[in-house]
Amino acid sequence: MTARVHGGVERAAVPLAEVVRGDLVESVHAGHLALLGADGEPVLERGDADAVVWPRSSVKPFQVVAMLRHGLVLPPRLLALAAASHNGEPEHLAGVREILEGVGLDESALRSTPDMPLHPPAAFAWQLEGHGPSAITQNCSGKHAAMLATCVAAGWDTATYLDVDHPLQVAVRETVAEATGVPVEHVTVDGCGAPLFSTTVRGLARAFGHLAAAPERDPLSPEAQVARAMSTFPEMVGGTGRDATLAMRAVPGLVAKDGADGVYGAGLPDGSALAFKVLDGASRPRPAVLAAALRHLGAPGIAGADDAALAALGDVPVLGAGRPVGVVRPVLDGATAVPTGAAGRGHDAERRS
Repeated sequence: MTARVHGGVERAAVPLAEVVRGDLVESVHAGHLALLGADGEPVLERGDADAVVWPRSSVKPFQVVAMLRHGLVLPPRLLALAAASHNGEPEHLAGVREILEGVGLDESALRSTPDMPLHPPAAFAWQLEGHGPSAITQNCSGKHAAMLATCVAAGWDTATYLDVDHPLQVAVRETVAEATGVPVEHVTVDGCGAPLFSTTVRGLARAFGHLAAAPERDPLSPEAQVARAMSTFPEMVGGTGRDATLAMRAVPGLVAKDGADGVYGAGLPDGSALAFKVLDGASRPRPAVLAAALRHLGAPGIAGADDAALAALGDVPVLGAGRPVGVVRPVLDGATAVPTGAAGRGHDAERRS
């Protein structure tokens, strides 16, 4: 018998989104959510904001902050790629190679878990060229290339850069704890092979608030460099059709990063922020919850914000015979809100019947 191991993340979870088909709620995605104001104080919390979670790839911006503190130098476009879970589109692969070539390495140095590109057309093109899963097409390869570049800059060993006691990973752990304000209690390995450090939902929101406000509050800091890079080059952070990319295009100055298994973090330029964890790990409710949370924080009021694009982001239809017959709707404040025109627009989220 295998012992059950958990940190209580399943306790106190509440609905974050409902899947409505026809006139019935078909499914419910529960989880935890924290919205913080510009002062870092809670604006809205659902479930347990102190739930300990694996932040997964939503922690990448803070990994890059650690790298900058230890000598990484990259132009903003490639800094955004370092913080990415990219699609594996041509511009992403070219960027990874550019990072590596800049420090005299090639893709053979990457230790990211071999995988196919996330973007189906990119994966199809990759296969047509005769390739299979590879380290460079794995969605975290930008981060891995930047980690290698940091090791070269700092004079650290490149062969062991994924070891949890490597100086780079020690620096990442310290930076994550500092940014979130939460001591690291648990350590594991992420899907890409890099060490992963635990935090809380509220801690993740706090970190994104500081990050997004840095360009105004501390413009020369590593945090400001990362925030500007991500918000300026959102296509490098995700790619075609990705919710983080679409959100940052819709809201100037927004810094947003998705993570596997239903984790998300985002911050606005005034320092207000959000984080959530979908308990079942599903990606389907992410855009709806993200868009609703951004609205709650006042994102449409930011100068230059594209309200229509934000509405489209949160519009996740449920399909029947290829046409909308329902919607994925967010549940905030104990009430539900159907995104405007939800039955009439498409989305790149899951559409299986």
